[in-house]
Amino acid sequence: MKRIGVLLSGCGVYDGSEIHEAVLTLLAIDRAGAQAVCLAPNIEQTEVVNHLAGKPRKGESRNVLVESARIARGQIKDAALAAPDDFDALVLPGGFGAAKNLCDFAYAAESPLEVEPAVLKLIDESFTAKKPLGFICISPVIAAAVLGKHGVEVTIGTDEGTAAAIHKMGASHVKKTVAEIHKDPTYPVFSTPAYMLGERISEVAAGIEKLVAAVIEAVPAR
Repeated sequence: MKRIGVLLSGCGVYDGSEIHEAVLTLLAIDRAGAQAVCLAPNIEQTEVVNHLAGKPRKGESRNVLVESARIARGQIKDAALAAPDDFDALVLPGGFGAAKNLCDFAYAAESPLEVEPAVLKLIDESFTAKKPLGFICISPVIAAAVLGKHGVEVTIGTDEGTAAAIHKMGASHVKKTVAEIHKDPTYPVFSTPAYMLGERISEVAAGIEKLVAAVIEAVPAR
């Protein structure tokens, strides 16, 4: 059975993983007959957001690994203790946690991105090991930060500001619709816009299902 790493960033669109995107990813992996291997960094969130009010909660702290365990039903591993040998491919759902906890894009979009060390190491080593990589929603900015030196192509949909930031990091952006995916022409790197464009969960599901299928297909047969 193929093992697909799913790198989470918390639980909730405004301060963690986008829950729809994460669950759709896990569902697509299971339906494809593969096994999800959930991972998250054992770090504190940069902020906690009240999702009902849409505002930060001052003085409150939550742990990314602990919060991600909500989505993974407790079956999750510290990303710092993981290695590419633990999975056959790696997928990153979006959500503001990807831009706040896995990197600092939400706060420093115009400066060189700082990627959380365990996340950077895992993506870089997975790329070197030729593992297929999937990036959803805003997480392609992490691909650009880590893999821009290789000139990878990704999509976040059509947002010009984010696309410009991706180009500044050495990667290239390709416009795609919510139901489409993009594969880099040289490397097994896949991406889809998801909620960067989508307004309905069914729209987002279409792109994520295609991405997961493509990532799993790209895993070499054992």
